[in-house]
Amino acid sequence: MSDYIVEMKHITKRFPGIVANDDVSLGIKKGEIFALLGENGAGKSTLMSILSGMYEPDEGEIYIRGEKVQIKSPNHAANLNIGMVHQHFKLVDDYTITENIILGMEPISKFAGLFPYVNIRNANRTIEELSKSFGLEVDPKKKIADLTVSMQQRVEILKVLYREAEILIFDEPTAVLTPQEIDFLLGIIEGLRNSGKTIILITHKLEEIKKVADRCAVLNKGKLVDVLDVKTTSINLMAQLMVGREVSFESEKAPAQFKEEVLKVEHLTVKNEDGFEVVQDVSFTIHGGEIFAIAGVADNGQVEIADAIAGLTKASGGKIFLNGKDITHDSIRNRTETGISYIPEDRQRYGLFLDFDLSTNLGAKQYYKEPFSNKGILKSLEFEQFGSRLIDKYDIRSGQGIHTQVRSMSGGNQQKAIIAREIELQSPLMIFVQPTRGVDIGAIENIHNMIIQQRDQGKAILLVSLELDEIMNVADTIGVIYNGRLQKVASSESLTTNEVGEYMMGARHE
Repeated sequence: MSDYIVEMKHITKRFPGIVANDDVSLGIKKGEIFALLGENGAGKSTLMSILSGMYEPDEGEIYIRGEKVQIKSPNHAANLNIGMVHQHFKLVDDYTITENIILGMEPISKFAGLFPYVNIRNANRTIEELSKSFGLEVDPKKKIADLTVSMQQRVEILKVLYREAEILIFDEPTAVLTPQEIDFLLGIIEGLRNSGKTIILITHKLEEIKKVADRCAVLNKGKLVDVLDVKTTSINLMAQLMVGREVSFESEKAPAQFKEEVLKVEHLTVKNEDGFEVVQDVSFTIHGGEIFAIAGVADNGQVEIADAIAGLTKASGGKIFLNGKDITHDSIRNRTETGISYIPEDRQRYGLFLDFDLSTNLGAKQYYKEPFSNKGILKSLEFEQFGSRLIDKYDIRSGQGIHTQVRSMSGGNQQKAIIAREIELQSPLMIFVQPTRGVDIGAIENIHNMIIQQRDQGKAILLVSLELDEIMNVADTIGVIYNGRLQKVASSESLTTNEVGEYMMGARHE
C-alpha cells in the first residue's frame, strides 16, 4: 500500500507556445496540508487542474489511494472525492447561491409521492446551516451577480464543503478575504486536516504556509525545484526558490513630495441596490505625488468609493472633482479622458475581455483614437507593436505573446496586463483596488515599486487594499473606513498598525 493518497508521476502538460508542467512528480500524504509555491505562470494551477479533472496530462500517470486513474472530468474527480476551490470563480451569475452549490447534486423530492422535483426550500435550509457552521454565512437565495468578490469566494468554498471531498484543493482561497476571515479559514483548513482530510493549498502568502502547511513543493517555469519541510524552511528561502532571486519584503521609497491637489471628494454618499448607504458623507483630497490608501475590513464601502470616482457606481450625494473639474455625473469614458486610470478589484469581470487576445486588451482604453485607429478603422499593427512593448516592459508572461487569449493566462499575469495598460495612459489619478490580489511575492514587489514610481512622477494614487501590511508599507496617507464612514485620515508615519486595526474594527473613533 502506498504511503501517499495522491501520486502524480512525470506529469507534462503543454499549451501552445508553453510547457505548463514539465515532468513533475509529487507524492501527497493522507491527512497533510501540502502547499504548492511558485511564481504566476509556474504551473501550479495547471497541475491541480489536472488532478481535479479540468485538464488531462499529455504525459504522466496519476495514482489515487495507490490505484492508477485517468481523471477525465471534474465529475470523475468528484467521484474520487477530489474537490477544488478555484481562484477564478466557476459560478453561474444568474443562479442563486444554493443553485450554484447544489448544481449536479440537486436534492430530489417527490410531490404526492410520484412527481420528482428539486427541493430548493430544503436546499436553502441546508446551505444556510452549512454556511453558519463554518463561519461563512451567506444568504442562500441571493444571486451570484449581486454578490461582492469576497462573498463569491465563500460560495466557492461552500461548494467543496457541501460535497464532502476527502482531497481538497484550495487555489488562492484567501486572496479576497480579510485578515480576520483568513485566520478563521486557516483554522477551518487545519480542522479539516485534523479530521483526516488531505489539503492541497496553492497560495502566494508565505506566512499562511508557515502557519498551517506540513510540506511545500516549489515550481519554477513548470519544473519542480524542491519539496521542503515547512517548519524547517524560512520564508526568505521559500521566496528565493520561487523567483530565483532574493526578494525584498519592504518597499524603499523617498519621502513624498506633495504637489497640487488632483482629486477632491466632498460629502460622497453611495447607496447599494437595496437603497442602503454603503458610503456615508466621505470627504478627502489626494495631491500629486501622494499615495492615499483606504484601509478597512471588506464590505465597508471602500470599493464603492473607488467605483464612484471611476464612474462604475453612481454617487447618490456629494461631489467629485478631478483637477478642479466636477466629474460627479460624467461618463466613464469622460473620466478616463479627464485623467483616471483604474485597476478594478475583479480583474476578470471588469478589467479584461477574456476571450480577446492580449494585444487587444492592452490597447482597449485607446482603441478609438490615433495611432490605434483612423476614421473608425482599427490598425492591427499598432496594437501588436504596442502590446509587444508592454509585454517586455512589464514582464507579462504569455504562451503566444500578443496573440495569447487572455483567458488562458495565469491570474497574476492578467493583473500585470491591466496595470501595464492603465499606467501607460499616464493619468493624473491612478486608482488601484486590491492590486496584488492573487499575485506572487516577486510580482507584489514589482507592483509596489511601480505604484511608488508613479507617485514619484507626480501622479495622485488612490490605493484600496484589504492587506494592512501593504497599506502600511506603501501609503503616504491613510484613511480608515468603518461602516461606510472615514474614521481617521492621517499620515502613515503617525499611525501604528495596531491603531489602524482598531479604527478598522470600529474600536476607536475620531
